[in-house]
Amino acid sequence: MAFNCFCGIREVLVFFLLVSTVLFSNVLKASGQGQTKCYDPFNRTLRCMPEFENAAFTKIVKSNNTCGSPPSEFCFQTTVTSPTKECELCSANDTRYSHPSIYITDIKNDKNFTWWQSDTLLNNPERKIVTLTLELEKSFDVTYIRIRFRSPRPESMVIYKRTSYDPQAPWVPYQYFSASCNRTFGLPNTPYGLDEASLDQQKAMCTNEFSSISPLTGGNIAFSTLEGRPGAEDFDNSPTLQEWVTATAIRIDLVRMNTFGDEVFGDPNVLKSYYFAIFDLAVGGRCKCNGHASSCRRKFNEDKSGEVLRCECQHNTDGVDCEKCQPMFNDRKWARATEDDANECLRDRKSTRLNSSHANIS
Repeated sequence: MAFNCFCGIREVLVFFLLVSTVLFSNVLKASGQGQTKCYDPFNRTLRCMPEFENAAFTKIVKSNNTCGSPPSEFCFQTTVTSPTKECELCSANDTRYSHPSIYITDIKNDKNFTWWQSDTLLNNPERKIVTLTLELEKSFDVTYIRIRFRSPRPESMVIYKRTSYDPQAPWVPYQYFSASCNRTFGLPNTPYGLDEASLDQQKAMCTNEFSSISPLTGGNIAFSTLEGRPGAEDFDNSPTLQEWVTATAIRIDLVRMNTFGDEVFGDPNVLKSYYFAIFDLAVGGRCKCNGHASSCRRKFNEDKSGEVLRCECQHNTDGVDCEKCQPMFNDRKWARATEDDANECLRDRKSTRLNSSHANIS
């Protein structure tokens, strides 16, 4: 497997973290040995889940701050001692020089080298928090989140999630990143992936990993939802962790830029070289179907006014996430499928007897 490395050992470690988080998705016990079928050849029920995917791919990301309106110049960050800076134009009205937030989740290859970019410090002197919001369209079991920056990584940032389908539901902190955890967020610096039995299963931690100004471009920030969480190896029996990995939307708050400190002099050419820029955002996970579906599909909503993403529910289950039994299949309480029991919804014995009686009368 080939990959581009921009800053030596740190980025190599991040690369292997990303590989490990994909492997770590097995902790979710999403499909046993990769099982996606809901029934075996003898029609016996099996736990099943959709394929692992990048849930962010091609989905729309909204930003409260994007360069180009009005057109403005920005400069590439080099080094403290560099005598000159290469500068370019950002213009929302010219596709050659625009950097909208949709470029965060588009197809990336050698012929499509795109990125999103915020205003520079010259155009955002108040240094307001820059927010990126990604709607996943339905709930996903999220394994990892990875952000690859074109600019230096932020000195401080936060990843939030929303679990509810209610767009007014509160945002829940997922992970804090800061070179100054205590001063910025009032939290201790917790080494990434620290496993302590006393840790709250749903407590967002803060780490100073990934918060240095180096590399100037190409740096990654990676977050594994279950890394270091107590009880992760027994995920099937932990409703708390099942809730923790669930997300219907992701929000990223870019709180403070990494700088060399020379912006205090107010030189416009220096201020033009400080901004946020992101190549790519990946959200690794599975469409959440509670073990009762092997795929998710777009379907018309109830009033036929648009399409929604829903699980293709099996095991006599129903709902957007297969979170309930079908009518007439409530002989036992609904339950999430496990490795040992698919927990199929069973036909009501009372209704079965009534149908049998009607058949005998006729």
